[in-house]
Amino acid sequence: MGRSDGADDLDTLAPEQWPAYLTESSGLPGPRANLPLAIAAAQRASEGAIAALLADGGEFAVMCAAAAQARRSADPTRERASRTLAADDRWRVREGVALGLQLRADEDPAAVAALVRDWVDDPDPLVQRAAIATICEPRLLRTPEMAAAALDACRRATDHLAALPADRRTAPSVRTLRQALGYCWSVAVAADPALGIPAFHALDSADADVAWIVKENLRKKRLASLL
Repeated sequence: MGRSDGADDLDTLAPEQWPAYLTESSGLPGPRANLPLAIAAAQRASEGAIAALLADGGEFAVMCAAAAQARRSADPTRERASRTLAADDRWRVREGVALGLQLRADEDPAAVAALVRDWVDDPDPLVQRAAIATICEPRLLRTPEMAAAALDACRRATDHLAALPADRRTAPSVRTLRQALGYCWSVAVAADPALGIPAFHALDSADADVAWIVKENLRKKRLASLL
């Protein structure tokens, strides 16, 4: 991670200086946030820096705080805070949670797989979405255990969506979950085709939303090449 993304400067800043610096260096407004900087913030933030970022309330500042807290989610207090931020109205903040959990999974994949199993059964579709977005990351799915955990999370989240009554399917949180399932299945299947392809074929396309999920995943090259 080079100096061009601003990460090295974080080591020179007092916690109260982090919000202004991260906001200025965020790349926002714009199409792409400075993700290397967000990762560096998640890895380096002190308790004081996290508190300052949350108090600031800006989108990129809170995204970085969310990533930092999620990376520390072995602490039950941090895990609860991360679950709350996973349901934030701002999509970049929600992405921060997934980013931080993935950083934790690099060091302790089994613990994050267990967290994903818990979160994917949360009644909030946005927390379910955070679970599948976290684990459906190719670099995390290099073992049979993690690949199986990703398939299980996708299957459970899809079942939860399909169980919702029609009048709840149009809620923004449900549509966000559906959108995530529209690509997460392809990642999970590609990680373990022997288990994934039968699980994908078993999806009930008689349900309109499940049919949409199937169609979207079939458009992904990683899955199309397998089928």
